[in-house]
Amino acid sequence: MLDVRSKARVTRRAIFLPIALLVLLAVLSMVLSVTQGSVALSPSAVWQALQGQGSILNQTVVMELRLPRVLSAFATGGLLALAGALMQILLRNPLADPYVLGISGGASVAALAAILLGLTGLLMSGMAFIGAALSTLLVFGLAGQLSHNSTLRLLLTGVVIAAGWGALITLILALAPPDKLPGMLYWLMGDLAYAHTPWLAWLVLVPVTVLLVPLGRSLNLLARGPMQAAALGVNVKGLERLVFIVASLLTAVAVTTAGSVGFVGLVVPHMLRLVLGNDQRLILPASALAGGCLVTLADTLARTVIAPEQLPVGVITALLGVPTFLYLLQRGRV
Repeated sequence: MLDVRSKARVTRRAIFLPIALLVLLAVLSMVLSVTQGSVALSPSAVWQALQGQGSILNQTVVMELRLPRVLSAFATGGLLALAGALMQILLRNPLADPYVLGISGGASVAALAAILLGLTGLLMSGMAFIGAALSTLLVFGLAGQLSHNSTLRLLLTGVVIAAGWGALITLILALAPPDKLPGMLYWLMGDLAYAHTPWLAWLVLVPVTVLLVPLGRSLNLLARGPMQAAALGVNVKGLERLVFIVASLLTAVAVTTAGSVGFVGLVVPHMLRLVLGNDQRLILPASALAGGCLVTLADTLARTVIAPEQLPVGVITALLGVPTFLYLLQRGRV
């Protein structure tokens, strides 16, 4: 009995310490991002602005420009990394990612259609969710059942579907009114300049992360294979459907918040597994935190590297993600 309790304490400590460090890193990354930009602010000036003190200019910069953007960036990264971690569990492959599998592309096509129709807010998010869910169904429907096909076939199917969504995006842009075209183009590159309402993303990210942690044991078993999971009492079909729905929801909300930001769901979960192991009770919340830190820091770099001009955050994440993707392919980790 004492040995079991000792092991339980070790397990809790092994989960708590990395999460605590990532929470600290998350706070530091957001503080750094709020202070940096075309006009640098000291932490004390930011604190005064948050309290409604200091100059009116500082209050405007912090409360109306930087803070909503930082919160949006963090939530977007957390959503994409969590979706990527779920897809990698499902496919048991480190190359699985909403961007690579075409889920992000489906959400982007639906969101662009919503923009053309003048839809915003929850209606736009709903359209993006439908597009992400449709893309997921297409990928897995065309590739077949997970238990009878290799994950390589699923990945190749996802790449083809993503190419198809890319063609539809080009068609939509060609037919779009000229006054809407610049904003749509920047949005497709992953632009946080107009991300002023981060609350929907946070209202999805936090509850989903909390609800997924108790499923960590079942997801650990699913990661070993559907047959082994079923033999140990896991409702494999139900859990797979849940992963499909949750990954689609997370991707849709991320896309409506910041546009198409690629490779976050590929890089973050894989790197965390190399460092922390493959226990989903740790990897899932760690992915949400680390993904948020990555996109927050990438957006900070995008705002400062050629200030006062700004780069789309999707450019920075792609520059990080493409070499990682090629490295994994070179290692034969498909």
